[in-house]
Amino acid sequence: MASAKAIAWLERLIWILIYAGLFTLVLGLATRSREAALAWSLMVAGALVAAIGFALIWVRSRVRENG
Repeated sequence: MASAKAIAWLERLIWILIYAGLFTLVLGLATRSREAALAWSLMVAGALVAAIGFALIWVRSRVRENG
């Protein structure tokens, strides 16, 4: 059971993580030709952040609102 405010906060966090992760992933793809090590670091970090966001969608589906 969670309050409406906590659910709204979780939903906001989910979208921030997904968009930030995908942006970082694309940034890594764009820098691939110049700096391979940096590009791979950005791609892995971006994919990880986006995956956390997607996993939180499952968490959100399990959370119920009070009342």
